[in-house]
Amino acid sequence: MATESAVFSNARPQKQSTWFLPREHGATAMLFTPIVCAAILSRGWRWSELATVTAAFAALAAKDPAVVLARQRFVWKQRHPETAPAIRWFAGWMVLLIASGLILLAAWPIKATVALGSGVAVFSVLAIAINVKNRQRSTLFQIASAAALTSSSLATSLSAAGTIAPWCWWLWVLLALQATAGILVVHARLDARVALRSTAPAGENFRRAAQISLVALACAAVIATVFHHGWIALALLIAVLGYAYDLHRQRNAEALQLPLKSVGQRALALSSLYAILLIIGLW
Repeated sequence: MATESAVFSNARPQKQSTWFLPREHGATAMLFTPIVCAAILSRGWRWSELATVTAAFAALAAKDPAVVLARQRFVWKQRHPETAPAIRWFAGWMVLLIASGLILLAAWPIKATVALGSGVAVFSVLAIAINVKNRQRSTLFQIASAAALTSSSLATSLSAAGTIAPWCWWLWVLLALQATAGILVVHARLDARVALRSTAPAGENFRRAAQISLVALACAAVIATVFHHGWIALALLIAVLGYAYDLHRQRNAEALQLPLKSVGQRALALSSLYAILLIIGLW
């Protein structure tokens, strides 16, 4: 899900634009990859799946104007020029979200609607608060974001079949595990890049955490093998090898100079291959 792109986009200051469209490409991929996977694995099509896509996009896109409005209300003392367009964009995204929600309300069981709707609302408020406080680079928050964004697979299963299929829970867990490992690996890369410009050695906390996450992925691969899920085991093994190679290259100063765009493209390729293998394994 291009987790590296998601972290790097949070690590760099963003120029404020009056066009409030999703700018964090990694987060966008992390949201829509599970939707695509679940739609394929559902082996069917219902129009409510389209409403899932529009609702997910609207919820993601509404965050940036909501953050501007929250800062205007609670932080800024003077009115900022981006506030007026933020009001218009937020209103537009909310109209799309509500319209999509009404379609889903008619298609989903009421308990599932309440549970997922409440989850989206709570996490949206949390994300806005975190961004207002400029804590969006918090590793714990980014890992929680990975779990929240990849849960879009559950919504897709509900739209396609009216229920959350057993395989969908596994899809969510496996995608979230891979996303978490990617986040920790890229934080280790950021520490190593910072250390290049100073005399202090690179911090090892994120590197150790990333290594632990790779051990967890490797254990999951062993379990998948024991239960004869070879394609899933292969997906997990490829993720482990890809991230382990990245950690190894982080010891090389020249490799750390690789443009962040290239790093993000490699992450996207690895995540895409991982998702394809999961689809084959869960088919």
